[in-house]
Amino acid sequence: MKWPGSRRMPPYALVMTLVAAIGAGLWMQSGRSGAQPAADRPSLRQIVEFELPGPPGQRFDYLTIGEDDNYLLSAHLGAGLLHVVDLRANAVVKAIPDVPGIEGVAYIAEGKKIYTANWGENKIGVIDVARMAIVKRLPTEAKPDGIAYAAPFHKAYVSNERAKAESIIDVRTDTIVKVLRFDSETGVPQYDPIARKVYVNLQDQNILAVIDPATDAVVGRHPVQGCRGNHGMAIDPEHHRAFLSCEGNDTLTVFDLDTRQAIAHLPMAKGADVVMFDPGLGRIYVACSSGAISVFQMDDPAHFRKLQDFPVEPKIHSLAVDPRTHRLYAPAEQDKGRPASKMFVFEAVTN
Repeated sequence: MKWPGSRRMPPYALVMTLVAAIGAGLWMQSGRSGAQPAADRPSLRQIVEFELPGPPGQRFDYLTIGEDDNYLLSAHLGAGLLHVVDLRANAVVKAIPDVPGIEGVAYIAEGKKIYTANWGENKIGVIDVARMAIVKRLPTEAKPDGIAYAAPFHKAYVSNERAKAESIIDVRTDTIVKVLRFDSETGVPQYDPIARKVYVNLQDQNILAVIDPATDAVVGRHPVQGCRGNHGMAIDPEHHRAFLSCEGNDTLTVFDLDTRQAIAHLPMAKGADVVMFDPGLGRIYVACSSGAISVFQMDDPAHFRKLQDFPVEPKIHSLAVDPRTHRLYAPAEQDKGRPASKMFVFEAVTN
C-alpha cells in the first residue's frame, strides 16, 4: 500500500492503520450499541408460534404461568378474553370470555383460582380453574392493573392505577379487606417471598413503595434515582434486586433492595412495558412496543450489561418467562404488518 506523496508507509503507521480498520469493522458490526452481540449470536431464538382465538389486531396485556396445571394465562385486553394455554402442547385449552378490558392476571394456588383485573368494568374477576368460568366479581377502583399474590399471607395486591390505590384481597374469602391510598398512580406490584414484602411502583414520583403484608402498612418509600416513570417491575428475591422499566427515559434501572439505591442504568428500546426475570440464566427481558425485546444479563449481583434489542413485531407489550424451560412467551396483535392474534415462543441463546 502506498500513501499519496510517499513511497512507503512507515511500519508503525501500518500497524495503527490495521488496528483502526479492525476497530471500525467491529463497530460497524455491533449496530447501534456496543453492548449488542454479533449478528450471528442473537440472545433469543424463535422456536414456535401459534394462533390465539379472538379478533386480530386487538391489544394484549399481562401473562403469567400457573405451574400447578402447567398453564400459560394470557390477558387479551382488547378482546376481553383470557387465553388458557397448555404449555406442554402449545395449544389453547380455553378462551374465557366476559373479562372486559382485562389487564392483570394472577394464578392463586390457594383454591385453584385465577384473578383478572378487568379495566372495562373496574372489577376483579374470580375464575374457577376446574370449571374455567367466572364465579365472582369484586368491585374495585379505577383501572385495576397488575396483581401480586402473597401466598403465605393469603392475600393478593391489585394496583388501581388511575385511582392511585392498592386494593388488598383476602384470597380465602375473595373479599377486598383494605385499600391503600397514594399520591401517585400505582404501577406493577411484586411480592418478595424472601423479604416477605410487597413492592409497588409509584410511577408519577419515581418511588418504590414497600408494604408489609403482615400489617398492610406502608413501611417504606424509596426514590429511584435516574428513573422517570417506573411502571414495569420484576424482582430477584435471592439477590435483593428489583428491575424497573423507566418509561419516561427508556432506561432499565437496577435497584438494590438492601441499600435502597439504584446501582445500574441500562438503555432500553422505546415503549418499554413489562419486565421479566429468568433467575436460572440471570436474564432480564423487557417488552418494548416499538418492536423489540430488550435483553440484559446479570453477570453477578453487582454487574449488569445489555445484550441486545432483539427485534420482534411492534406493539408487543407483555412477556412471560418459564424458569423451568427458559422459554419466553410474547403475544402479538400483528404479524408482518397485518392484524393478528398469536403467541410467539422464544428460547434463550446462551453460547
